[in-house]
Formats: sequence, C-alpha cells, structure tokens
Amino acid sequence: MTSQPNIRVQDNAYEDTADVSVPLTGTFGNHEHMPTSLNDISLGDVETKFDVDADSDPARAARGTWASEFDFILACVGFAVGLGNIWRFPYLCYKNGGGAFLVPYLLVLFTCGIPIFLIELGLGQYMRRGFVDVWRICPAFQGLGGCIFLCLAYLNIYYIVILAWDIYYFIMSFQSVLPWAHCDNEWNTPRCAVRKPSMDDIFTSNVTNSSVTTATTSVNVTYGSLSLPYTDPVTEFWERKVLHISSGIDEPGYVVGELAGCLFLAWVLVYLCVWRGVRWSGKIVYFTALFPYVILTCLVIRGVTLEGAVDGLKFYFYPDFSRLGDPQVWVDGCTQIMFSYALGFGVLLTLGSYNQFHNNFYRKCLIVSGINTFTSLFGGIAVFSVLGFMAREHNTTVADVAESGPGLVFIAYPKAITQMPLSQFWSALFFFMILLVGIDSQFVAVEAIVTVVLDRWPTLYRMKGRMVTTAVYCLLSFLIGLSMVTQGGMYVFQLLDYYSVSGVVLFWICFWQTIVISWVIGAEKFSELGEMMLGHPIPRVFVYCWKFVTPLVTMSIFLFILVTFTPLTYNKTYVYSQGWQMFGLCLALSSVICLPIGFIYKMAKAQGSIKQRWKYLTTPILEVDRVPKHWQTEEYRLS
Repeated sequence: MTSQPNIRVQDNAYEDTADVSVPLTGTFGNHEHMPTSLNDISLGDVETKFDVDADSDPARAARGTWASEFDFILACVGFAVGLGNIWRFPYLCYKNGGGAFLVPYLLVLFTCGIPIFLIELGLGQYMRRGFVDVWRICPAFQGLGGCIFLCLAYLNIYYIVILAWDIYYFIMSFQSVLPWAHCDNEWNTPRCAVRKPSMDDIFTSNVTNSSVTTATTSVNVTYGSLSLPYTDPVTEFWERKVLHISSGIDEPGYVVGELAGCLFLAWVLVYLCVWRGVRWSGKIVYFTALFPYVILTCLVIRGVTLEGAVDGLKFYFYPDFSRLGDPQVWVDGCTQIMFSYALGFGVLLTLGSYNQFHNNFYRKCLIVSGINTFTSLFGGIAVFSVLGFMAREHNTTVADVAESGPGLVFIAYPKAITQMPLSQFWSALFFFMILLVGIDSQFVAVEAIVTVVLDRWPTLYRMKGRMVTTAVYCLLSFLIGLSMVTQGGMYVFQLLDYYSVSGVVLFWICFWQTIVISWVIGAEKFSELGEMMLGHPIPRVFVYCWKFVTPLVTMSIFLFILVTFTPLTYNKTYVYSQGWQMFGLCLALSSVICLPIGFIYKMAKAQGSIKQRWKYLTTPILEVDRVPKHWQTEEYRLS
C-alpha cells in the first residue's frame, strides 16, 4: 500500500486556523480548493485513507507490532506474573486470614486493579507510544512519565540482583551433595548445626562450659564446639558464602566475584532477549512464560505428596474471617494487587503500544488477570505444602517456618529441599523456575525503558541503533548494580527495595494516572476511545470505578502508608542510620516530585492566562487518524 504524506498541522493555542499541507491527489483529490483550516477537513474522509496500524514516518514504522495476539498475552503474563506471586502472595494469604484474604484481594482486583490495567493497556494501544510520550494525551501531566521512568529504572537495577543470587544457587545445585545441606564447608562456623539441638542433647553431651541461671534469665551453654543459639547450614550458606555479608551498609567491603559474574550473566541474558525488538522477545516469552508452569506443576505434585503437606495447606487456605476487621489486611490486599499486576510501572503502557489499533485489549486484560490470580493461588500450594513438610520434619509449626521474600526462596525452601530424596534435582528445578519467572519480568521492563528512548529519537529504531541503545543501558545498569554484590550489597538492595519502588510511589502514580484519565480528559471520553478500538463499549461499571472508586482507594492507601511509615531495618535487628534513611526517602521523592515539577514547568512555559494555559495543556495531542469523528476541533490538537 502506498503511504500518503502526513497531514502537518502547526497548531496555535488560541486560533482555530492552522497551516495544513496535504497531497494533491487522494483524500482531497476531488476538492476544487485546498483546505486552509481544520474546519475544512472531514475527519471521516481522512480516516478512510489512513491505516491506523501503519506509520508513514519510516523511522517510526520500524517500531513494529506484536507478531500475534498470543505474543502480547504471554508478554503481559511474563511481566505481571513475577516473583511476588511465588514468594509474597502465599505468605500474605496465610498472614491475613488464609482463604478470607481472597475477599479483599478479589474486591480490590475488580474495583482498582482491573480498571487501572484497562487504562494502561488501552492508553498505550491508542497513543502507540512508550510510557513517557503517551502522556501527550494530557501534556500538563507529562511529568508522570518522569515518575514512571525513575521508578522503573530503579527497579531494573535491583530486581536483577535477585536473579544473580538465583543463578548462583542454580549452579551450586549441580553437586553430589547440596552445599547448604551440611556443616562441613569452609564457610561454616562452630555454631552450625543441621538440626536444632534440644536441652536433652545438651545435658547428655560432653559439656565443657555452662552457665545456667533461673528460668527468668538467659541460658548460655557450650557443649563440644557448639554454642546456643545455633545457626543452620542454609542460613550460613546464604549469609557467609553467597552474600559474604558485612556488619552494615557503612562497610561495603569488596565485590563478591561469583555474584558479580552471575549478575553479568543475568544482564547478558536480558540483552539477548530484547536486542531485536518485540517480535524477537515475543518469541522468547513462549518459553520463559509457559515453561515455569510445567515446573510449578511438578513442584505442586511433589509437594502435596509429602508428609505434612496437608498441615501446610490448612495454614494457607483455612479462612479466619475475623482478620477482615484489620485495616492492614485490606492494605496488604491492595498493595499485592499493585505489585502483582505491575501497575504504575509503565510496562503495560509500553506493551499495549505495540498492539494493532483494533486489538481487543479489554479481553486480554481479563485473561491476564485470571492467569495472574490463578498463578498466585497455585504457587501458594507449591510453597505451603513444602513448608508443612518441613514443619513436620523439624517438629515445629508452619508458622515458625513460614517466610516471605528472599527468605522464602533462599532459606526456607532450600532447607526443605535438603530433606527430600533427589534433593539436587528438585533444587535445580526450583531455581530454574525462579530464573524464568524473574527473567521475563526483567527483560520486559528493560524493553519499556528502551522504548522510551527510541520513541524520543525514532531513527534509533533501526536495528543497529536499538542494539547499541540496549547494550549501553544494560551496561550502565550492571555497573550501578555492582554496589549490591559487595559485602554490604544486601543492605543497599534492601534500601532500594524499601524506598525507591515503595507502595507510596506506585499508589501516587496510579492515583494520578486515574485522575488524569477520568477527570482531566474525562472518563466518558476515554471510554469513547476504547470503543473506537474495540468496536463495542467498555462496561459502564469501569467508568464509575475510574471516576470514583479507584482514585479513592489509591489515595486512601497512599495516605495510610505515609501515616504508618516505619524506618527500614534489616532482619529486624540492623537499624539503618538516619543519613541512609534520608537517602532512601530522597530516592522515593525523586520519582514523586517529577509530576509537580513537570506541571509547573509546562504551565510556566505556556502563554496566556492561567485558564488559557490549563485549556491548552489539557487538550490531547492526537494523530489525525485516531480522532473520534464527533469530536470538535477544540477538543484535541493534532500531532
């Protein structure tokens, strides 16, 4: 199909006329006179001659689209279904009333999660741009793109460190005996014990030194070379062999060579997944998004056949509805939705921008939401069945062994694996699954950052430009990430995780995204844009959620987190200094402040009265082929 030159409009903020350049043949070929203003242009005529899925700019045409709808679904699943589904949701479910936790979780999903999901996918698909330029739909709030950019850049730097740890564990699984299963390694201390010694063990052994006082005071007993409190080999492997952890963030120490190598390998894998664009990464996700379900199914089957699995599943599912009266339960449900569905990170905006214009993003949103929720529940079965087994083996309760976050993946689960036959096989399988679950979240997030750069300089979309841009970004992120594979790196990791991509930042972004779409642009207008793409209206209930429910929920949780803020600690024992706490707060503020700074800058740069500036900066900048026919010319500007 022969492409027509773009209609070029030099818009003026306060005049209806514009200079228009159009081809002599084609759309306006039957006109006696050339049009001289927007009012002379029939958008209906224009639409019949333009392919909404094409781009007449050769540089931007190289941007590409998904090869198939299934590629897009898998990319969304690959990013949204991440480590939080495996290591955070099951623990929150257990902590907040078991099956009763599904009440706030599902309620928040339908009133907050899916509405924001629809905004991000629909807006990206309509605007056909990355998460910064997409806010041309409301130029006054383009600072939102800066908020998202910094938030995602921080995430990319520290999230991949988890993959470096995982790669190290995966490699160490290929040994005749798992190195964290015994205390005969060079890094183990005299306090290392495979199982916790009982008091009978102590008093029937060769006691070399003892100090036993009354029951109300401490007991300090040394027998042989073992002192209480003991440490298990899994914890010592994690802290002394993997992390080489120092006593605090002020003692960074040296770079741990093995971890640095694993971090570099992780970045190489990410680069190879994204260097050729979405058509290439769309094929990668067939493996990285689907194969983890095969492994997870194997782990579930193995877990439920272990002794004690039923005890673990009871802890996981048994409903305690009295917990629903605790506000923290609802906050946890809302926070989990935000992180689990990757809302506010801009990645869904980017993934949607590679869709065909008439892609049914509404149906895809519901499909991905269903898969995400199922994965969280299914992953919890794999986790708690094994924790139930471990609790029985150690003659303790599931509550004593249940953990979340890195503690679950790198301490609790590896400890349980050592009790299984063929422990090396199950260890390798588990850590390979974690690698796949994490790697697609990482490379899709990197793709979002790269897309922002390429959208700003479209000539880079050509293959060599994309390759170089991606390589430079990966290299810079790797170099910064080296700070987290030093002896003090774990403290840096916790600092970034707690502050830079905190719930405060994400709820701030999601709140303003919803406000801009529902109140500045107008929820009804955005619904019209959705109908233009879908061919049918978006259910009215989501319009009400966009206008009322979602902003109320996101702002309420934002304020709750601020009011209940507590300073960061590591392992509930190490307290960060005030200086480092302030540094962390500055990281969070750096993302949040982009929005007001951008708004003030835009308003100061515009001309006219305050009212005129507001009108000008809240008028969407749209492509001519994507404007609804019934919109008046003053309701939009043409790009």
